[in-house]
Amino acid sequence: MAHHDDLIATDIHAYLRAQENKSYLRFITCGSVDDGKSTLIGRLLYDSKLIYEDQLASIEKDSKKSGTQGDRIDLALLVDGLAAEREQGITIDVAYRFFSTDKRKFIVADTPGHVQYTRNMATGASTADVAVLLIDARYGVQEQTRRHAFIASLLGIRHVVVAVNKMDLLDFDQRAFNEIDASFREFAADLGFADIVCIPMSALEGDNVITPSENTCWYHGPTLLEYLETADVDGGTLNAPFRLPVQWVNRPNLDFRGFSGTIASGTVEVGDDIIVVPSGKRSTVKDIVTFDGNRKIAREDMAVTLTLKDEIDISRGDIICKTDAPAEQADQFQAQVIWMAEQRLFPGREYLLKTGNKTIPAKVSKLKHRIDINDFSQVAANTLELNEIGVVTLSLNAPIAFDPYSDNRATGAFILIDRQTHETIGAGMLNFSLRRAKNVLWQDLDVNKAARSEQKGQKPALLWFTGLSGSGKSTIANLVDKRLMDMGRHTYTLDGDNVRHGLNRDLNFSKADRIENIRRIGEVAKLMVDAGLITMASFISPYRAERQMARELLEDGEFIEIYVNTPLDVAEARDVKGLYARARAGEIKNFTGIDSDYEHPENPEIIVDTVKMSAEEAADLIVDHLSERGFFNVGEG
Repeated sequence: MAHHDDLIATDIHAYLRAQENKSYLRFITCGSVDDGKSTLIGRLLYDSKLIYEDQLASIEKDSKKSGTQGDRIDLALLVDGLAAEREQGITIDVAYRFFSTDKRKFIVADTPGHVQYTRNMATGASTADVAVLLIDARYGVQEQTRRHAFIASLLGIRHVVVAVNKMDLLDFDQRAFNEIDASFREFAADLGFADIVCIPMSALEGDNVITPSENTCWYHGPTLLEYLETADVDGGTLNAPFRLPVQWVNRPNLDFRGFSGTIASGTVEVGDDIIVVPSGKRSTVKDIVTFDGNRKIAREDMAVTLTLKDEIDISRGDIICKTDAPAEQADQFQAQVIWMAEQRLFPGREYLLKTGNKTIPAKVSKLKHRIDINDFSQVAANTLELNEIGVVTLSLNAPIAFDPYSDNRATGAFILIDRQTHETIGAGMLNFSLRRAKNVLWQDLDVNKAARSEQKGQKPALLWFTGLSGSGKSTIANLVDKRLMDMGRHTYTLDGDNVRHGLNRDLNFSKADRIENIRRIGEVAKLMVDAGLITMASFISPYRAERQMARELLEDGEFIEIYVNTPLDVAEARDVKGLYARARAGEIKNFTGIDSDYEHPENPEIIVDTVKMSAEEAADLIVDHLSERGFFNVGEG
């Protein structure tokens, strides 16, 4: 089975062509802690004679220092490359390795077994065709076994090898193997796997990894490598509708204009009629250009540049499809999300949603439920914690082209990115668009914001007052409103306490409800600005992300953030409502400044220092700011 080819010595070009035409298989090893994932990959590489001599010598040396097999070579060290991994004897990060045999080329991802690294396992599984799920024969199916099997299913892996490892420690007991086989199949019956193959093996000794083991004469199935070399994983995506997400508009000179990307699914031929989503523009494929020259036909996973017979507008982020099967487009979805961040998911908070070729603001409008991976039950939840999986509804700022993840993993997958830190905080799968969203269209009105603004002789604005409870926000906002009213301006004030008597009376003070509170106020304030009003919004609004979300609802210059900067001890000393005293006594939970954080503005338009400035002086400062920037006397003269 080892990879030897006489062409290497006799005809290197023929050998390279042969390698190029081999199919690829991507697979992961996953499972619970210490089930032998890294050792198994090391055994595959070692027995296939795909380890360089200097690499082998280095591993032999490291085995004496960090190994767990006594005087024997520790094959796990071939994969566990991080110092922390070798010191602790665990896998932390996803480790990718490439190898090939006479029949196929492979990319294998060794994924961590520990619960805290489940997000890393999901990353490795996102591009895999096969999951090799290891189970320690001594312990059988564990919670992490179930979690990894469920995530593999969720991420679209349909082929699973259950590697019942460490059979040598049970003297290759057939009954123990059969019990694990039956237990896993019962658990996985509803996970949608196309095939499940259980193999008894010892990764340490090499039994049934590459060659059949004499210790399992009762087993008549394939070895692990035999299965990997023959698994049919190409049919579904090659027969799927053609999708080319455009990554780059290739325009090296005036005589060439092509659209470049990697084919996500299906095939395309010269002469095919295509349609561009979302624009709906149509044309015909003129040429298929690749690094190795022009082709008549191209297939999934190939990097290509298409030229078209017609000059039509196509941009990065569009998807080119065949006219007989275009992708859908929508801006609201039901989706499944694997949460990958230490900070919790909060419905209503705005994130960035990134598909294969497009990034767009989006928010989780509703968390429908969390999924219990032990029994797949639906559990009511307000947030998702690290490594939890939930079903959500998503609302995007603009439509995207997509396919349901079950139909196309490439065009149905997305990640969520934190807008402040730019960290990846979630990975998800689009289930379907929410049809009702397609029936809700924006109604154009003849009387618009510009007309209302001119009628009132002012530019509309949103004055967003933020600061601790007791800082003086409402007092200053009220004074500004009175000053503007005396000047004949058209205004309205939204106050944090007042809106909780009506619009937001259903919300409490948890972090999730605070986020929803500000989301609603942002939308209401946007309508008031559209009405041409100068609007005051006085809210603690402790989180930068939500204040930024409110800002981005408006046009440039319309959002004016006013930081009412009052130190905690000063605000607490005032304590007009007695709230700080009650919070200190434990009677009020999630109180900003006591047991809930306040994220101060980083670049506010106005800072009011209430220690050095009276409320009246602050109001004058704000009115002067509006006057100097031309918010008054619009259309007069």
